[in-house]
Amino acid sequence: MSDIKKVVLAYSGGLDTSVIIPWLKENYNCEVIAMCADVGQGEELAPVHDKAIKSGASKVYIQDLTKEFVEDYVWPVVKAGAVYEGKYLLGTSFARPVIAKALVEIAEKEGADAIAHGATGKGNDQVRFELTVKALAPHLKIIAPWRQWDIRSREDAIDYAEKHNIPVPVTKKRPYSMDRNIWHLSHEGADLEDPWNAPKDDVYMVTKSPEEAPDKDTYVEITFEKGIPVAVDGEKLKSVDLLEKLNALGAANGIGIVDIVENRLVGMKSRGVYENPGGAIIYFAHRELEYLTLDRSTMHFKEQIAVRYAELVYDGMWFSPLREALDAFVNTTQETVSGVVRLKLYKGNIMSAGSKSPYSLYHEGFVTFGRDEVYNQQDAEGFINLFGLPLKIRALMQKEAKKHD
Repeated sequence: MSDIKKVVLAYSGGLDTSVIIPWLKENYNCEVIAMCADVGQGEELAPVHDKAIKSGASKVYIQDLTKEFVEDYVWPVVKAGAVYEGKYLLGTSFARPVIAKALVEIAEKEGADAIAHGATGKGNDQVRFELTVKALAPHLKIIAPWRQWDIRSREDAIDYAEKHNIPVPVTKKRPYSMDRNIWHLSHEGADLEDPWNAPKDDVYMVTKSPEEAPDKDTYVEITFEKGIPVAVDGEKLKSVDLLEKLNALGAANGIGIVDIVENRLVGMKSRGVYENPGGAIIYFAHRELEYLTLDRSTMHFKEQIAVRYAELVYDGMWFSPLREALDAFVNTTQETVSGVVRLKLYKGNIMSAGSKSPYSLYHEGFVTFGRDEVYNQQDAEGFINLFGLPLKIRALMQKEAKKHD
């Protein structure tokens, strides 16, 4: 411990990182620099600087990473169509590598010996933070207090904070563990730990419940260029502005609430409730456009790639050769994923209301049930004969074999 003189802490101002500052100073006798990453969590950042200083930090960095987060981490995952276990849109997962990258940059700038984080020993985030550090700065030491200290629960952490006069935004009456960024808000813990319990009404802090959403449907058009959303209702928007607009639209209509019992990387199942209004809209619209513009073989293979891509992101392997290689494939598939998708939003539901693209592979002349001059239906007979030949040969073999039984 004596060789660690300066530590850069991933600081959020939440319960865990609030108590880590005094704990590091007590146990390592080191200088603590707090780094708070702004990934679009909104008003939560307002008290962070003063709070970190009062908790014992020597310096506080507040890094605005929102644009980088959306363009370099969110959009690649959207283009890949990556969804973890069919539900989770990876909101926390791909925020960790951009935060850890900033941690490394500040640690090198400040000449720090180590970085620290507040992820628990039971969760996935410890893996995501630490794999990023190992990939970018393997010489830095890593301190994970939750794997070292005597605090064993959120209640213990609250007691520690009270003892050290550290204000925290969590009480024993509302002990949810939450993670927020421009892409999503997650909730874990407390009554949600029992999968039989439905989320209480006060859980949702971003999205209206479907019951509270308007009784009238809302239409929205999203324009994509090479798999990336660039405009809403014909208005070109910058990445962050576009996501914020769709977040507001989705939240008002009860869109994007996900309740999932997921398989954590560390071997256990956990239950999470996610609010992902803008993300749900974007994923749905992107998929609709791919239905129109990708050929069958490419689309089906890409579906397989999406599962592996989601696992890599979830597992913290963002800076891995495989993800970079998969990006090369994905980017090739997105060359023609440009066009406009119209959606209908109604009380938590997203429905397709039309799509168009200059690269559309849909040809009405070929699929029409009316008279056409481009498709000879007699051609299907030869195709079926050849396509079914292995089945026919197998059936003949089985019939012949029975004669000899």
